[in-house]
Amino acid sequence: MKFETLMLHGLFIACLAVCGLIFGAMVTITPDAAQLTTHGSVAAILLAAPASCALPADGVVCPPVDG
Repeated sequence: MKFETLMLHGLFIACLAVCGLIFGAMVTITPDAAQLTTHGSVAAILLAAPASCALPADGVVCPPVDG
């Protein structure tokens, strides 16, 4: 019984550590959209925008173009 309790406590600590690292990464990262807005250049924002709509009028999603 002592071994199982020790293993569960270790697993709990490991899960808390992983969740803490993931949460820290989410809080400290700066999204691309926020980075583009800090430059203040409309041209940079337009260059980062996709060339075509992902959902055309007919409702069928365009397949990705590899090339």
